[in-house]
Amino acid sequence: MTLALRRAFPLPSIVGTIPMILVSIGVFVVGIGFSVLWSFTSSKLFPNYDFVGLLQYRRLWATDRWLVAVNNIWIFGFLSIGCNLVFGYLLAVFMDQRIRQEDAFRSIFLYPFAMSLIVTGLVWQWALDPNLGLQSAMRHLGWESFSFAPLVDPQLAIYGLVVAGIWQGSGVTMAILLAGLRGIDQEIWKAAKVDGIPDWRAYLFIGLPMMRGAVATAFVLQCVSVVRVYDLVVAMTGGGPGYSTTMPAVYVIQLITVRQNVGQGMAAATMMLLPILIVIAIGGILLWRRGRKAKAA
Repeated sequence: MTLALRRAFPLPSIVGTIPMILVSIGVFVVGIGFSVLWSFTSSKLFPNYDFVGLLQYRRLWATDRWLVAVNNIWIFGFLSIGCNLVFGYLLAVFMDQRIRQEDAFRSIFLYPFAMSLIVTGLVWQWALDPNLGLQSAMRHLGWESFSFAPLVDPQLAIYGLVVAGIWQGSGVTMAILLAGLRGIDQEIWKAAKVDGIPDWRAYLFIGLPMMRGAVATAFVLQCVSVVRVYDLVVAMTGGGPGYSTTMPAVYVIQLITVRQNVGQGMAAATMMLLPILIVIAIGGILLWRRGRKAKAA
């Protein structure tokens, strides 16, 4: 009986996980709970418990700046996630050809992800600055009429952020998808070659469906990065011109620290949490259905 209890409740493992459990509960669960709670209050500079129901949410969705932020994150998310997955898979296929100096190429592609988002934002701000970057360089080379300054145009500035997001995120997507490709049985690739299937069709219609777990991991990671994007925006545009590149995370921080409106800031933060919960719920449902199919088989 004692041996069975030790196997069921290994004391060293339980003791070792206590700090992680306390941090997870104390920081994440409690923090999220209080954020949701304060979103239903009239909290200003300091949190209070003067409940006002859904008033903060109604005010939030009646604010132009928040509506622009939500529209921006949809544009940024759709383009950056889609391009990161496509470019990441193309890079993974390229790396899967057993090229020379593979480690060097992997380091080069992963380097942007290792950089701080502040540094990434500053680099792309300089590259797209009309007085310092590409436009200035082209005009110095003789193309006086060349014009390329997206960060100063309210209609185009969001796409400058997308370019920086793709540059920063495609490398880590490549690493995840490359691991998925390397996990496919080599006999499958040999069978495809014997059947005369072109490489591009094999990678697209055979390899890609077999690495759904890697694709899902890369997708969730990119979704979380998009929802909490803040440093990149602050470094590149500061949310401007005007508030044309404001993102929900920027809106929340400014609302709490500058405008001192904790209640509405927490309401915005709660709205930011919903997409992540939806993605997690979808992933959980898919895993549950997969487990049921495996048991039925």
